[in-house]
Order: sequence, then structure tokens, then C-alpha cells
Amino acid sequence: MNAAAAKIATLVFYAAALASLFAAWPPLLENVLQYGTLFLLAAHAIEVVVSFRWVRQYEGPLALSILLTLLFGLFHWMPYKRRAEQAGGA
Repeated sequence: MNAAAAKIATLVFYAAALASLFAAWPPLLENVLQYGTLFLLAAHAIEVVVSFRWVRQYEGPLALSILLTLLFGLFHWMPYKRRAEQAGGA
């Protein structure tokens, strides 16, 4: 899966989890969506710390880069790591 498709899938997952808060869905699906979202956000929060040197290479504001990492994880910061490795500054 390429990065754009993964980002779209992640946004759809987050949107479904948000919708499950307001609509009556099967309980198992609600649990998977809601706990899955919490797990993803927790994992991505750890990623912010672990990959901070690449997160801060984002061309825009640092706060936006942190937000994008919280949402998309490695699909946001991995291109910056690859760019640094190609430049010889890993």
C-alpha cells in the first residue's frame, strides 16, 4: 500500500470510529474501532518521541508535523528519514 492510500485508510478508520460514537453500530465493531483508534494514537505518540529528529525536518510548523505524525505515524515521517539517509546524514 502506498503512503497516500495508507493515509486515506487511516482517515477512514478515524472517521468510522468517530461515527461509531454517535450511531448505533454492532458492539464488536464499535469496540474494534474505538479501541483501535486509541491504540493507534498511543502508538503514534510513541513514534513522535522515537522519530523526533525526522519529525522536526518537516518544512512547516513543528506542531503540524507532530499532529501529522499522531494521525499517520511513519507514513508522515519516514520520507524525511529516507531523505536524510540518502543525503548521508542519517
